[in-house]
Amino acid sequence: MAPSASRPVPRPGVLDIEAYVPGKSAAPAGVKLHKLSSNETPLGPSPRAVEAFASVAGKLELYPDGASTVLREAIAARYGLDAGRIVCGTGSDELLQLITKVYLGDGDEGVFTEHGFLVYRIAIQAAGGTPVVVPEKDLRADVDAILAAVTPRTRIVFLANPNNPTGTYLPFDEVKRLQAGLPPQVLLVLDAAYAEYVRRNDYASGLELVSTCENVVMTRTFSKIYGLANLRIGWLYGPEAIVDALNRTRGPFNVNGAAIAAGAAAIADEAHLAAALEHNETWLAWTTAELEKLGLTVTPSVGNFILIHFPATPGRTAREADAFLTARGLILRSVASYGLPDALRMTIGSEEANRLVVAALADFLGRS
Repeated sequence: MAPSASRPVPRPGVLDIEAYVPGKSAAPAGVKLHKLSSNETPLGPSPRAVEAFASVAGKLELYPDGASTVLREAIAARYGLDAGRIVCGTGSDELLQLITKVYLGDGDEGVFTEHGFLVYRIAIQAAGGTPVVVPEKDLRADVDAILAAVTPRTRIVFLANPNNPTGTYLPFDEVKRLQAGLPPQVLLVLDAAYAEYVRRNDYASGLELVSTCENVVMTRTFSKIYGLANLRIGWLYGPEAIVDALNRTRGPFNVNGAAIAAGAAAIADEAHLAAALEHNETWLAWTTAELEKLGLTVTPSVGNFILIHFPATPGRTAREADAFLTARGLILRSVASYGLPDALRMTIGSEEANRLVVAALADFLGRS
């Protein structure tokens, strides 16, 4: 018998997981903070959501509805879905973790693209699975490369569409081609966290595929365009069999009552959603064009953020630009952990913040 350990030891593989590190959220003392590192909406939440949140304050001693019924019904009404096929969670992160817990075992493979959301790798490893990373083509998911990476051990394929941090997307025809090429026992997870922002005729979030296929689920979030990141609300739409399996294993009260109320109110406020879209469309185009005028390369984005590429020239690098901006209270996201050491991701913020970043980068690049 092996000698006893001096303390509890995690199962093999857990300590190999690289913990997720959020974007910075602090500025130097005395400098006004403009946090553009987490893709939060500059418009904040719907006033209706704030009111609904406050309405729960006098009921904090009560457990929430474990089925998130009001929220699921509000989502179903918004998109014309079957509420019984919706699962709500503490952010879409929880749902991604739950999917791997249910559908991955030791040694099973989970596939994702090289610049995909870092949580995919963490969720796969936490479930005891093996991450399989697929190269992208021009910072875009490559369907043929994904299909070529599928083996008899593959259980899940994750596709962020649009992708964070690149802002690129796959047209729906390509997503359908991906699903058609997968074995029926492989689950395709369409992570559509930024779907509401996309204004392209060839894009679809995946609801149609979920409705017609037994091996596709789509996840969404209230953290981005709805401005409820602090409440951690995500949702999933899937086939009945998959929803049943997830509901058997999720926590019984995994979404709190304030989140349920605020989420239901937020998704019904179409005017607030329209204002957020208009702001993003205006300032996404403006910021991209102004940065390109400075000689920087910006990956075309359909989300509420842009990926800004910097030269490897000393004095002009992404790391130096990050430090320069931070000193001015302009907090962008380093994406070296995504395999993009020469780039920074910038959330489209308020008019003031967007203009300040452009002006600051003009100063940075103009230094002798």
